[in-house]
Amino acid sequence: MSTPPAFGSIGGPAGAPALLPYAFARANGVLLQSGGDRLAIRRSARPAAILEARRIAGRALLIDTLGDEAFDRLLSETYATDGLSAAADAAAATNLATLARDTADLLDNDDAAPVIRLINALVAQAVQQGASDIHLEPTEEGMAVRLRRDGVMEEVLRLPPEVAPMLVSRVKVMARLDIAEKRLPQDGRISLTLGSRGLDVRVSTLPARGGERVVMRILDQAAVGLELSDLGLDEATNAALTEALGAPNGIILVTGPTGAGKTTTLYAALKKLTDGKRNILTVEDPVEYAVPGVGQTQVDTRVGLTFAQGLRAILRQDPDVVMVGEIRDRETAEIAVQAALTGHLVLSTVHANSAAGAITRLRDFGVETFLIAATLRAVVAQRLARLVCQVCVTEEPLAAPLAQRIGLPAGIPIAKANGCPSCRHTGFAKRRGLFELITADGPVRALINDGAGEGRLEAAGLHRSLKESARAAVRDKRTTPTEVLPLFQGEPARDLSHAAITGGIDPANLGA
Repeated sequence: MSTPPAFGSIGGPAGAPALLPYAFARANGVLLQSGGDRLAIRRSARPAAILEARRIAGRALLIDTLGDEAFDRLLSETYATDGLSAAADAAAATNLATLARDTADLLDNDDAAPVIRLINALVAQAVQQGASDIHLEPTEEGMAVRLRRDGVMEEVLRLPPEVAPMLVSRVKVMARLDIAEKRLPQDGRISLTLGSRGLDVRVSTLPARGGERVVMRILDQAAVGLELSDLGLDEATNAALTEALGAPNGIILVTGPTGAGKTTTLYAALKKLTDGKRNILTVEDPVEYAVPGVGQTQVDTRVGLTFAQGLRAILRQDPDVVMVGEIRDRETAEIAVQAALTGHLVLSTVHANSAAGAITRLRDFGVETFLIAATLRAVVAQRLARLVCQVCVTEEPLAAPLAQRIGLPAGIPIAKANGCPSCRHTGFAKRRGLFELITADGPVRALINDGAGEGRLEAAGLHRSLKESARAAVRDKRTTPTEVLPLFQGEPARDLSHAAITGGIDPANLGA
C-alpha cells in the first residue's frame, strides 16, 4: 500500500497530530482521533488499513471498534472544518476551470485533495465575486455548479456524474452533517475566514432524482456593520424609520418577497439600537449573523422551539427590544402585539407585497384591528435592484414603450448597461434596496381601526411608494428600466406624451 500524505499536507493545522487523509479514513473505516493515541475503526475495517494507520502514527495505538453510524458521526466531527480557513486563502487563486478539466484527478486521487481544493476554490471564488449562494445540482448527465450573483443564477462549472457524491459528501462533512443519511433533508453551517473576512456558510441538502442537491448560502459578517443609510433609503424615508425606531414600544415590520433583503434591514436597525443601555434579544430561523451585544436564539422545531415559544421565553428575559425573524402564524402575531402593548419595541418581518399589504396580513392572522392600530409604528416594504456598473455605463434615451410602462417621459437620458470584465460582462455590479414606508400616525391608526383597504392606507400614510423609488433610481441612472419593470407588471401604461406633459403633468413629481 502506498503511503498517503499526512493530513497537514492538505491544509491541516500546523503542529497538529498527523491525521489520515479524509478519503482514506472514510473508504477504509479507520480514523486517528485528535489526541493521536487512539484509533477508531469500523467493525468491517481491513487489517491492512489498521497497520497502515499505525505506521503513519509511528506508535502503538489503542483501538476503539464502532458501529457504522457511530463511526460516520465521529468522522464528520473530526474532519468538519479540515483547515478550510487556511486553505480558502490559498484556494482563492485556484482556477476553477483548470480543476474542472482535471476530472481524472478528482476521481482517482486517493487522498481526495483535488476535491478539497475544488470546494475551497469554489467558496473563495464565490466570495470574491460577491455571490450569495452556491448551488450543486446533480443529474444523470452530470453535476452543474451555479452561483447566484446579484440575484441572478449563472452556471460556472459542469462536472461528470461520478464526482457528485464526492463533492456532496465533502460539503456534508465540513457542515457536520450525517454523510450516511441521503434520504432526508439536512441543514448545517460552516464557519471560515477568507483573508480578514469572517464568513458563515449555511448548508442545505435535499434529496432529488439525480442525487442530493446542495445549496450553500454565504453570509458575510461584514453585512452586520451596515448602517441604515447604507441600504438605499432616501432621506425622508430614512428619517421616518429612524424616528419610528426611537419609540419606546410598538411594532415595526419589514415586508417583501424572499431574497428582498429584509433580514439585512432588520440587522441594520438592531445595530442602530445597540447602545449598551438596552437588553436586545432575538429569535430567528436561522441565526444568520452574530450581532455583538445582542442575545440571539435559534428556532428548533425538532424540540418544540418555535417562533411563538421562543418569543414567550425571551419576554421573560427582561428585554427592551425584541426581534422576531418572521411572523408566520396567528400565535406569533398575537404574542408580538401583546409584547408591544406591555412596553417592548418589537421588530419583525412578514410576507406581503406592499407596506399596506403587511397590515392586511396581520388582519388575516386574526389580530384585532384595534390592537394593530394601537401597536403598529411603521411598515417598510422593499425590493432589491441591480446597480449599473460604473466602469462601463453609458447613456441612452428612454424608449417610448418602456417610458409608458414605468411612468416616465420618453427620451429622458437613462443608464445603459453595457458589460465589461469588471462586471463579468453583465453590465451590473451589486444591488441596492428600493423602499416604501407607511408610518402609523393618527390618521393611519384611525383607518386601521376602521378596517380600511390598502389604497386608503397608502393615501394616508405612504411616504414614498416602491414604484416612485424605482422611478427615482432610473432617473438617477443607478439602474435600468428593465430592472424595475416587474414592479409595474399589471399596471396600465401611462400617457406621458408631450401633449400630456404640457397639459399639466410634471414628470418629476409623478406619483405611484
